[in-house]
Amino acid sequence: MPNAHIIGLGRSGNAAARLLKSQEWQVTISDRNTSPKLHQQQQQLINEGINVNLGENFDPETSPDLVVVSPGVPWDLPVLEIARNRGIETIGEMELAWRNLDFIPWVGITGTNGKTTTTALTAAIFQAAGFNAPACGNIGNAACELALQQQEIRALKTGKLVDWVIAEVSSYQIESSSTFAPKIGIWTTFTPDHLSRHQTLENYYNIKAKLLKKAEIQVINGDDPYLRQNGSEHWKDACWTSVNGKAELMGNPELGVYIEDDYVCQNNHQILPIHALKMVGKHNLQNLLMSVAAARLAGIEPAAIQEAISNFSGVPHRLEYVGSWQGIDWINDSKATNYDAAEVGLAAVEAPVILIAGGEPKEGDDRQWVQRIQEKAAAVLLIGDAAEQFSQRLKQVNYQTVEIVETMENAIPKAAELARQFSAKVVLLSPACASFDQYESFEHRGDHFRQLCLEFMS
Repeated sequence: MPNAHIIGLGRSGNAAARLLKSQEWQVTISDRNTSPKLHQQQQQLINEGINVNLGENFDPETSPDLVVVSPGVPWDLPVLEIARNRGIETIGEMELAWRNLDFIPWVGITGTNGKTTTTALTAAIFQAAGFNAPACGNIGNAACELALQQQEIRALKTGKLVDWVIAEVSSYQIESSSTFAPKIGIWTTFTPDHLSRHQTLENYYNIKAKLLKKAEIQVINGDDPYLRQNGSEHWKDACWTSVNGKAELMGNPELGVYIEDDYVCQNNHQILPIHALKMVGKHNLQNLLMSVAAARLAGIEPAAIQEAISNFSGVPHRLEYVGSWQGIDWINDSKATNYDAAEVGLAAVEAPVILIAGGEPKEGDDRQWVQRIQEKAAAVLLIGDAAEQFSQRLKQVNYQTVEIVETMENAIPKAAELARQFSAKVVLLSPACASFDQYESFEHRGDHFRQLCLEFMS
């Protein structure tokens, strides 16, 4: 019986373990952490015949036949380098899912920002067209959960097989994939992020580009400055998009999708009016164009596209409308985990804004974010580990209406008080930080914000 070792007891790791166990592998999962929640998962997996070692690191001396890495595990860990040098096959969870689902066409969506919205929009359009097209990866199911479901459907010959896989794919997942090759690859944006892991901007770019190079057809955001400057020579036949009209298209002009006269268009044909999209912000129009481009490349007709977009209400934690209180809108943008995403969030809402920011800080260029705060924020409330750093940074540019409140519980009533004081139209949670200092994930942070807002409004 072949032996597999899974690193990371998260949703992806658990799914990979169950998939391999179903294929008669002897499976062990290790996770260096311990917690009551992990112990609960451990017991469940042990009951299924899967070994689980908590509080332990992977030891390459155990010489498994296969190592599968969860998305959050650094690809350059010394133990993984040792395993690869010894000829032990080492792959990511997304690669394992691909090997089990490569008979189905995939749309693979990557980029620094905009992935989740573009993935959700694309899945909604494909589903409106009648395709069984679930989203997976960093949204929806773990990719291996989907692979396991399809395996069971094929074995039992009951249920409907997937027609398309719509996958949000991070740089971590691309890095640990060797053969993953979607039919359509989408590149949403490119700005500095995850540099503590990928070290250089060039390395980060090359990892993202790997997905597009392996894709049969490419869709690229033609309004992203970095992609426009660095990608024009590499992707001459790609489908480029632009909110600024047909004249701005790069690549294949017949494939390109663009906005003219308030319509989404392709090759001089109007597909749908832009007002069909309910989400705010120019960046969401760009996300719309890339989703429409993928749909048209898959042969989906405009009527299905318009139906899907008209019924699409948005993505949780990305400029999500929570509610209104005394004329003030409360917006959950917890997924804005870096400066660029947070700047986009601020740009999308109406000023004046009371901004709640902070968390686990990331490296990056904060200048545009700081400038947008100066333009639109009446006051900034800071939480988490980044609070002192952000406070000092804003005072450097002579922005004074800053207060460190430390926690979300403190931020909500203070935001309400300041919103009344400054006649603010919006209270916006847009952290510009990771969440792991106080929360399990950005979803956990956003859910807490939403819960506290609704309790305050009630």
